[in-house]
Amino acid sequence: MASLFRASLAALVVTTVVAGAAIAAPARHRPAPPPRPTSHVVTQEVMDGWKKSESNWGRWGPADEKGTLNLITPAVRKAAAAEVRTGLAIPLSRELVPEHIPFEGGAEASQSRAAVQQRMLSGPPKRPTGSTDQLTIAAHGYAITHFDALGHHLFDGKMYNGYPASENLSLDKGLSRGSIRVYADGVFTRGVLVDLPLLKHVPWLEPGTPIFAEDLEAWEKFSGVTIRPGDAVFIRTGRWEREAAKGPWDIGKNAAGLDASVIPWVHRKGIALLGSESALSVQPFPATTTITNPDDYLPVHNFALVAWGMPLIDNTDLGPIAKTAAQMKRWTFLLTVAPIRVTTGTGVPVNPIATF
Repeated sequence: MASLFRASLAALVVTTVVAGAAIAAPARHRPAPPPRPTSHVVTQEVMDGWKKSESNWGRWGPADEKGTLNLITPAVRKAAAAEVRTGLAIPLSRELVPEHIPFEGGAEASQSRAAVQQRMLSGPPKRPTGSTDQLTIAAHGYAITHFDALGHHLFDGKMYNGYPASENLSLDKGLSRGSIRVYADGVFTRGVLVDLPLLKHVPWLEPGTPIFAEDLEAWEKFSGVTIRPGDAVFIRTGRWEREAAKGPWDIGKNAAGLDASVIPWVHRKGIALLGSESALSVQPFPATTTITNPDDYLPVHNFALVAWGMPLIDNTDLGPIAKTAAQMKRWTFLLTVAPIRVTTGTGVPVNPIATF
């Protein structure tokens, strides 16, 4: 009996060890996450290496133009729809305040550099039954909430997926590839608000403040939200609150934003779209001073468009949603965006809607 007990015990031990090995074995084959820089300083050599190791070129085939929006699958959309619980909807855009061109004017419109111009074409008393107008909009820059198409930036003369600008971009006809037209089905996915001022207990981040991967991970821990593939992530810095308190400044030269060192982290997360209150990247790059290639002057912004094929939404106003999210203690929502279908456009104004 004793010998039988010892044999049974030995068999149990062997079985347990083998089973444990079988369970643990797959862990040895999981791909390791990309290495994080040992410091936040990103050299041009590192950036050039990332253009290969962190690129999505060819990932969805040689003809792909949608880039990271391919990550928004039908399953992701269905899960995003479940984010709607109260029905409360909040706009994430700034209001467009046009410069008004005189009704009889013409030359004034061509000479003005205003981001939005409105010229009335008809109305009372000449047309007592209604009115029409003409809008001229320069979507890019730091004033208008807008959606960047992938052809908005280039690396070494090429746009996302290796398309040569010489064959697909014309000053006469715009973009034949990488234009706004590819987003005809819009964006319908889970949105995630990353509220850095709330995390750091400040009203806003001062201009020039870099945001590192450690900050994004700290936000995940604070909010209880893990960013997952297909998410649209919005980075709040408090730009508009600072402007209201202290007045405008040249944000094109001095803005809080993502540091270049976050590139591997963002790529690993599988984010589909990024939105911010400026042009996403920290300026003037205090932690990335050794990046010298003019293609990389906005490191994360340009890398997202060209290397990842990730569309961006610039100049959002995240103050209103931040207040609601903090009250609800809920930082995820359904995001809907429908860029107008300009066949050759590099970008268009949009009003993203967050629905809780």
